[in-house]
Amino acid sequence: MDAEKYVIGLDFGTDSVRALLVATQSGAEIACAVSLYQRWARGEYCIAQQSQFRQHPLDYIEAMQDAIGSLLIQIDKSLVNKIIAITIDTTGSTPCAVDETGTPLALLPDFATDPDAMFILWKDHTALKEADEINALAKHWEIDYTKYSGGLYSSEWFWSKILHVTKKNTKVAAKAFSWMEHCDWMPALLTGSKHVFNVKRSRCAAGHKSMWHADFNGLPSKEFLSKLHPSLGQLRDRLYQETYTADQSVGHLSQEWASKLGLPATVKVGVGALDAHLGAVGTGIEAYSLVKVMGTSTCDMVVVPADEFSGLVHGICGQVDGSIIPNMLGMEAGQSAFGDVYSWFKQILEFPTKEILKDMLTEDQLKQASEAILPKLSARAAEIPVTVDDLVALDWVNGRRTPDVDLTKKGALFGLTLGTTAPHIFKALVEATAFGSKAIMDRFLAQGVQIKQVIALGGISKKSAYVMQTLADILNVPIKVATSEQACALGAAMYAAVIGGCYSNIKEAQLAMSSGYDQVYLPHSDKVAVYQQLYQRYLKLGEL
Repeated sequence: MDAEKYVIGLDFGTDSVRALLVATQSGAEIACAVSLYQRWARGEYCIAQQSQFRQHPLDYIEAMQDAIGSLLIQIDKSLVNKIIAITIDTTGSTPCAVDETGTPLALLPDFATDPDAMFILWKDHTALKEADEINALAKHWEIDYTKYSGGLYSSEWFWSKILHVTKKNTKVAAKAFSWMEHCDWMPALLTGSKHVFNVKRSRCAAGHKSMWHADFNGLPSKEFLSKLHPSLGQLRDRLYQETYTADQSVGHLSQEWASKLGLPATVKVGVGALDAHLGAVGTGIEAYSLVKVMGTSTCDMVVVPADEFSGLVHGICGQVDGSIIPNMLGMEAGQSAFGDVYSWFKQILEFPTKEILKDMLTEDQLKQASEAILPKLSARAAEIPVTVDDLVALDWVNGRRTPDVDLTKKGALFGLTLGTTAPHIFKALVEATAFGSKAIMDRFLAQGVQIKQVIALGGISKKSAYVMQTLADILNVPIKVATSEQACALGAAMYAAVIGGCYSNIKEAQLAMSSGYDQVYLPHSDKVAVYQQLYQRYLKLGEL
């Protein structure tokens, strides 16, 4: 008799959701399905010029149903009853105003088209002023509530976004009984939770994005929040006290959602977490590994045994006990633009095809030309020698996340001449993103956090050998690339295997279900010394 059981990892990314079915004993990835968010794809409710990025909850619901439906079509019907658990990861901080039942306000008729009633995506930067207010107050308060968040609070995070909407939209503020992160709402939805007080909140999201900490007895005090805005002080009583790690179960699929998804009602649902953190789990993160989730932006994860580090790392996105692996201190850093830097340059180069040649070329020809830009730039840039006099760029085209968050920072190019070509500029941009990565690693090392290995996952790690080799040369360390194309969903599946009872802890699940590594990039010794000098120029130019 086949004793194999199966689990689903649901990975809600920026543009789409991925559903991954994994066998718990062998770790085999049986099937995968991806579904785009339709409203998001059409650009609805977003104003890029104002850094407003909102997602409608219906996008999440519809895409999830589509992805799981597509997943189940791929497998034998006999396997469906052997699916035992689901764990969900999402982007974050991506909060939404909800009513008492935990229903996002955008699902109510009066708020169906109000962007402030929708999920405020992680990269929404409309709350810059509010983040400044939080940081200013925290530095003069009797307790610095930002101290476990790297000493600085970001406009990308929970309280900044709530404060911004509260001041801007009185209708939403009046109706909002509470607020929920996306990774908390999805498990609550699937298990049929009827009240926000019954929702198990993610330790991962709460610790890294909401200033939750056991030393503070939970979230920042009511007095502190009331000083920011009276409504925030009142909201404090309608949020939560306890948080839960991803090895805990929320409950089982409700009958309603079991029917909608075509799954047994016996399927357990795990506590949610942030995508990058579970991506680190999916790569096999262990103590003192630096895991880089590389996509449009980056998230850098490190875990340290809680009894081996008692310091505070300044300028990162938080250090939280159990946020990645229970009983380990999870540390997060990252860059607010990585792949987005290359996409920005690509869009500039597309001007002739989009504005001049669009009526001369077919749609297929335009698509082929667009898709060829970055590979051709990479090939040409790789041929350019690296010298100490090279063009140097700053990678902050979407602000700086870490070290030392400042989302008002701008990108720049230094050293342009009449001899500078598109490949020269692209080379400098790739090097800039790698220099930004080095600044993060150096901050960890400078503040007492060892880095024993570097692991990469995400689209860039798979698609661009040029970027990865440049990164290895600049970091001057080998970089392993995870085999799985869906490491975030795989990490979620590993936690699903734990809550499903297949393994007693996440370490056992990682050992059994890991996909391993299919590529290692080694630094080129002849470029390391040159890049050290260019990196010093990058740092000095950044100080300007």
